[in-house]
Amino acid sequence: MVLPIVVGVDGSEPSLRAVDWAADEAALRGTPLRLVFASLWERYEGESLADDLGKPFEQVTAEDIVRVAAQRAHLRRPDVEVSTDVLPEEPEYALVREGRAATALVLGTRGRSGFVEMLLGSVSLTVAAHAACPVIVLGGGHDNRVSAGSGGRVVVGVGEKGTDSAALRFAVQEARVRHATLDAVRAWRCPAHESTDHPLLAGEPARLHEQHAAEVLEKALKDAPADMEVRGRTVEGPARRVLLAASHEADLLVVGARRNPDHLGLQLGRVAHAVLHHSACAVAVVPERV
Repeated sequence: MVLPIVVGVDGSEPSLRAVDWAADEAALRGTPLRLVFASLWERYEGESLADDLGKPFEQVTAEDIVRVAAQRAHLRRPDVEVSTDVLPEEPEYALVREGRAATALVLGTRGRSGFVEMLLGSVSLTVAAHAACPVIVLGGGHDNRVSAGSGGRVVVGVGEKGTDSAALRFAVQEARVRHATLDAVRAWRCPAHESTDHPLLAGEPARLHEQHAAEVLEKALKDAPADMEVRGRTVEGPARRVLLAASHEADLLVVGARRNPDHLGLQLGRVAHAVLHHSACAVAVVPERV
């Protein structure tokens, strides 16, 4: 059974751009597309949708929202199978549950007063922190087209899990279906307490940390597909800063987020949290089991 790509729609322009993006993704992967509207979505901004339908804003219904989203997906990718559903519940719960039987969840996030809101949006943040499948979040300024072909770039942050990383496997698959370059980045830092003022030892701690980063990266990429362009690099600095810098030249940034089934709070980690808020490209948060 081929699991669908699920998109959370709420009638806003960013969610419709997410439909576009997900339709492209479904076409590349050969998967169905499922459009879901949770009718208790707290904040629905559908003025543009109301204009398209020729209805007053207050007369736009949940069925209108999913119907227009489905029409948009059909027009963009006629070859993709599209289904819709209206769920009478809060979007966070609905989408996390949908993620249990999805290839990925795709969400748009909107800005307020001309800039992307600092708190990203409670729905996107909660879903990214709890979903069992990869969650792809597109910011308000992101392109709505999945790049496919030479010149594309998928960036993945490489952690200690190496070849066991679900994030790395997801990034390899994304780079493959897009015919894109896989850019695997391992950030490293030399803790301040390991520095020394002795002229003969000044560079030794940093060299050891850099060497360790290179070894982790080499191990992670040892089974990388031979027919894919893969670039591995180590960069000194905090992981979130290194990955945010890399996002400016990427089509997709992939990061892992550890999931502990015994922990009920947000399970993102500082790196995933930071890139979701500030990345210059779409972000895929991939759950990693501890």
